[in-house]
Amino acid sequence: MSRWQPYISVATVVERAGRFLMVEEDRGGAETLFNQPAGHLEPGERIQEAALRELREETAWQVGITDYLGMYIYRTPDGLTFHSHGFFGMALAHLGNELDPAILAVHWLTLDELEALDREGRLRSPLVLRRVRDALASRFYPMDVIHER
Repeated sequence: MSRWQPYISVATVVERAGRFLMVEEDRGGAETLFNQPAGHLEPGERIQEAALRELREETAWQVGITDYLGMYIYRTPDGLTFHSHGFFGMALAHLGNELDPAILAVHWLTLDELEALDREGRLRSPLVLRRVRDALASRFYPMDVIHER
């Protein structure tokens, strides 16, 4: 008997001067898509470590994660389920490393620009705007709500 397992992912909202750190990806569709720096948890990796790794790999930014936004559950139209851990952080320094090859560009976008991309269907998932709105509403949890050994 096989067990169902959701995909575990992380995503981080980073805000600086009213703009949000976003990555632009080519997902094989007619247009590119936008997402927070995000990705999958690797074996043996802690959740916060995964978020910091994805930030470095996808944006070349060092970020100080300050808050937990919560766990977002998303079921894709093709039946996959993601348990996505959302974080909030501050940009500390640009590292200058090469980006993950899947990333076409890194952008700092306003909420208005994100809402326009949402209307065009160019956000990677509905969670992108939801996480930004939760951060803007200060829906934060302390990091110690995550218990990892």
